[in-house]
Amino acid sequence: MRTGSDARRKDWVEEFALLLEREGLPRMAGRIFAWLLVCEPAEQTMEELGDALGGSKASMSTMTRLLAQAELVERARRPGERRDRFRIPSEHWDRIWRGRLQSLSAMRALLGRAAELVERQAPDARRRVEELHSLYAFFERELPGMLARWGETRRAELRRAVPGGSRRTQAPRRRAAAQAHHD
Repeated sequence: MRTGSDARRKDWVEEFALLLEREGLPRMAGRIFAWLLVCEPAEQTMEELGDALGGSKASMSTMTRLLAQAELVERARRPGERRDRFRIPSEHWDRIWRGRLQSLSAMRALLGRAAELVERQAPDARRRVEELHSLYAFFERELPGMLARWGETRRAELRRAVPGGSRRTQAPRRRAAAQAHHD
């Protein structure tokens, strides 16, 4: 029997998966990624993923491979175990976004070549290419600064973290302490 918390978690996983599906990821891959963000324990075997998400072994295998190739999840194996576990890699989002920056740069360069191809064409063709080129050039200029600011913000958050656990584990402790104070 599912508790209210379990139901809310499953609803959230489905909502997140639908969002990722709109971005081009298969829904089951989105479910796996979302589940790995919120599940306990943080590492899950393919069988555990299938049980939690109602997916077949074949689907879990295909979708975990897709997510691993996209570097959104990683495989891990505990000593003495034969089964792989999957988890969200920690502290690697900066690298993922820097890879996207390289893709943005390549697209901007390719669109620059397209601008040369359409320079003698009708204004509408030039406008379409120039607009997209301008957008990619903007992202290429702005993303490095955003990543640097995010890195600074993240480092500051980590410095402020109280010893003895993460913010997630500290919040229930603070609530429990506040409740004990009121009792």
